[in-house]
Amino acid sequence: MSKPYRSRLERVGESATATTLELFFDLVFVFALTQVTALMAEDPTWPGLLRGTLVLAVVWWCWVGYSWLSNLVKADEGTARTAMLGAMAAMFLIALAIPEAFDDLAGGLSGPVVFAFCYLLVRAVHLLLFWISAADDPGLRKQLLRFTPTMLGGTLLLLLAAQTSGAAQIGLWVAAVAADYGGTFAIGASGWRLNSAKHFAERHGLIVIIALGESIVAIGVGVTALPISWPVIAAATLGLTVAACLWWAYFDTHVLIAERALAEATGVERASMARSAFSFLHLPLVVGIVMLALGLKKVLNYVAGANGHTVADHLYGPPLWALFGGAALYLFAQSGVSWRCGRNLKPQRLAVGVLLIAVTPLVAFLPALVALAVLAALLIALIAYEWVHYRAVRDEIRHAEHEPADA
Repeated sequence: MSKPYRSRLERVGESATATTLELFFDLVFVFALTQVTALMAEDPTWPGLLRGTLVLAVVWWCWVGYSWLSNLVKADEGTARTAMLGAMAAMFLIALAIPEAFDDLAGGLSGPVVFAFCYLLVRAVHLLLFWISAADDPGLRKQLLRFTPTMLGGTLLLLLAAQTSGAAQIGLWVAAVAADYGGTFAIGASGWRLNSAKHFAERHGLIVIIALGESIVAIGVGVTALPISWPVIAAATLGLTVAACLWWAYFDTHVLIAERALAEATGVERASMARSAFSFLHLPLVVGIVMLALGLKKVLNYVAGANGHTVADHLYGPPLWALFGGAALYLFAQSGVSWRCGRNLKPQRLAVGVLLIAVTPLVAFLPALVALAVLAALLIALIAYEWVHYRAVRDEIRHAEHEPADA
C-alpha cells in the first residue's frame, strides 16, 4: 500500500538550516534584483523609482511566502522539491518579464499579463503546498483560508493593471501591494507556524547578502566596456566600502540579536515577530540596498565618463536621493527590526539615517565622486562609533552560548 500523500513531506525542526534547493531558488531572486535595478536605471525619475519599488514589493512577497513554507516542511524532500522547482520556473519568468511589467514591448506576448499570470502561478503553488502541509493542523488551514482572498485580490488587481497605463496602472499596482500586505497584516498571526527561528533568520540573512551582492554587481556594470582610470578605481573602492559597512551593520550583532529573540519567543508571539520583523521590515531594508545599487551605478557612470559625463559632474535628483536615501532606509529598517525584536531603536543608526537625508540636498553641489566619499565617511563613522562604544557588549553577543527555547 502506498503511503499517504502528506507523508512525502518532511517537517522542519528547530535546528534546521537552509537547504541547497533554497539557495538555488534564491538565484532567481538575484536575477530579479538585477532586473529591478536595470528597470530603474532606464528611467531614473521619481515615477521610475516608484515602479521599481512596486515590482520589488511583489517579487519580495513571492519569496516571503516560500520562506514560511520551507520553514514548515523541508524544501528538498518529496513533493516539496518538485513544487519548489516549479515555483522557481514561474519566478524566473516573472523576473524575465520585469522590463515589461508596466510597458509592453512590441511583438510577442503581453509583458504585464505574463508578469501577473506567473505571479498567480507562484502564489497558487505556494498556497496548494501549504494546504497539503497543514493536513494535521486545523488552525493553520483556517489561517490559509483567511489568507487566500489577499492572494486572489492582489493577482486580480495586477491583471487589471495589465490592461491600463499611466496613473491608473500605478494606482492598481499600489492597490495590489496593499491587498497582499495589508490583508496579511489584517488577518493576524495566530494561525501561522514557525518551526525554526535559526532557519528563518538564516534565510533572510542570505537574502540580505544577495541584495548587497547586487550593489557590488552594480559597481562593475556601471563601468562595463569603459576604460579603467583612477577616478573609477576610487569610486569602486568607495562603493565597496559602503557595501561593507552595510554588511557589518547587519551581520556583526544585529542579526544575532534578532535570531535569538525569535528563538526565545513561542507560539503566536514568535509568528507575529517573524511576520513583522522579517517579512515586513526586511522589505524596506532590501529596497534600500537596491536604491543604493542604482545610485552606485550612476556614480560609476559619471566618473567613467559615460554618456558625455565628466568626473566633475554632480549627481542630483532621484539617483542622488536613491544613493543617500537608500542607505538611510536601510538603517531605519534595521532600527525597526531591533525595536520589534528587543525594544531597542538603535538611536545612533536613526541619527545617521536622518543625517544622510539632511545632507542630500547639500551634496548635490559636489562632484559625484565626492558625494560618494561623503556617504562612505558617514557610514564608516557609524561603524567605528559602534565598534568602540559597544565593544564589550558586541563581544558578549558574538561569543555568548545560546540555547533556543522549545517552540
